[in-house]
Amino acid sequence: MKRTAFFISDGTGITAEALGNSLLAQFGSIAFNKVTLPYIDSIEKAVAAVDMIDQVMEEDGQRPIVFDTVVDEATREVISTSGAYKIDVFSAFLKPLELELGSHSSYSVGKSHAINEVTSYMDRIESVNFAIDNDDGARTQHYHKADIILTGVSRCGKTPSCLYMALQFGVRAANYPLTDEDLASDKLPETLLPYRDKLYGLTIDPFQLASIRHERRPNSRYSSLDQCEDEVRIVERMFRTEKLPHINTTLFSIEEIATRIIAERGLERRLN
Repeated sequence: MKRTAFFISDGTGITAEALGNSLLAQFGSIAFNKVTLPYIDSIEKAVAAVDMIDQVMEEDGQRPIVFDTVVDEATREVISTSGAYKIDVFSAFLKPLELELGSHSSYSVGKSHAINEVTSYMDRIESVNFAIDNDDGARTQHYHKADIILTGVSRCGKTPSCLYMALQFGVRAANYPLTDEDLASDKLPETLLPYRDKLYGLTIDPFQLASIRHERRPNSRYSSLDQCEDEVRIVERMFRTEKLPHINTTLFSIEEIATRIIAERGLERRLN
């Protein structure tokens, strides 16, 4: 089965996508064609969106699912004229919340993604810059400023996890790849020893690691299954011997890896 899902917003569409994708993920037997329509902030744009939705409905032979976070009531009413099954996030939640809080919503567009607090925004930028500057063991002299240091073999998910923690939570995350030289000693590199309390290990299934590396360097020793199996076996033994907390990233998304690490290590979230 295949259905089309629209994420419609008068802002970035990020909230509509986040909520919609979370709900649609519960229906694994259905393949969704996903369409995001951001900045639908006028009647004219809403009419064009409705035309697109109805055209898709005619082509699919089934009504699309629409996740709508449009704030303006007039624009929402236009979108409601489509033949889609519509989930209106704001009308579903804001009205009851207004009653509970005894206060009216500001009905402002993009409040959750706007630069409302300069300090938080600068924390985000600083954390992202830190992750980039301290990627792949590039500047170990700055590790004393890190909140967390991820370590593991090449291509096990260290860099994207660091960037996600920086961008979403303002966590200053560095990462250090364990090289052949590091693995040959079967001990933590001396560079990392002063920061044991900040270290967190990532490991991965060797078959998946070989597949990922093959995309980068096909038919090389680096991407061979034997090499991947050896590296993973050694690094997992190192983590156990050194009693380092670690996670197998094989079955987890970057979002899950990052949030699990933050929760397990009790890291401060500078962004909420």
